[in-house]
Amino acid sequence: MQNQPSLAVQLLRGAFRFASLPFSWPAAALRRGRGMLGARGQSAERAKFDSRKWTRALLKHLDWRRFEETCAAYFETLGFTARVTLSATGPADIALCAPGSDAPSVLLHCRAWDAYRIGIKPLHALRAAMAAAGIGEGLLASPSRFTQEAEAFAAKENIKLVDGATFLARLAELPPEQALALLKFATQGDFLTPTCPSCSIKMTSRKSTQGGRKFWGCVNYPRCKQTFFGTAPA
Repeated sequence: MQNQPSLAVQLLRGAFRFASLPFSWPAAALRRGRGMLGARGQSAERAKFDSRKWTRALLKHLDWRRFEETCAAYFETLGFTARVTLSATGPADIALCAPGSDAPSVLLHCRAWDAYRIGIKPLHALRAAMAAAGIGEGLLASPSRFTQEAEAFAAKENIKLVDGATFLARLAELPPEQALALLKFATQGDFLTPTCPSCSIKMTSRKSTQGGRKFWGCVNYPRCKQTFFGTAPA
């Protein structure tokens, strides 16, 4: 690691490079996220996780966008440059440029945790994005595991799969100070509440009028009708 910029410097450079994008991690965006659950409720949610070390449970519960940001930051620690194109309907296209190169060589998609194994559908989306961008190698990262069909398709299409166990192993290979800095980055502010893909702000917990099913809804409703069903707090 001699003659390489520190992780803090690399993350700071990344913050300035992405400053015009809602995907980035400027202080203003983090302040917006902190207020959505409320200090007491957020502390209770955070207390369920050991944020002093990387665990599978922590990866599984990261906000989907924070997981994307963490993956991009991880590759920047390895010397890559991450170029991000956001989407309101799917994962961000994260084009990775190898150290010393201005040309993207890998296209990264991230998929948040799912109780089921990740199937072939997101791999088709990644392959289509690779073709559109003219990038020959793909990478799909997720805290979940993948189906055998997905693994077979990935091997055929030059796509590498990184599941939760593999990602934790890669984090463990980092120098301890870098792994800790990346962990602090991933868990700063509200890292649990999902981000609205359309408005790039934290969502709020709601219940359906029929059946009382919990879900995440955009605070800009009814102008924005984005929703996520799942682990919204009571």
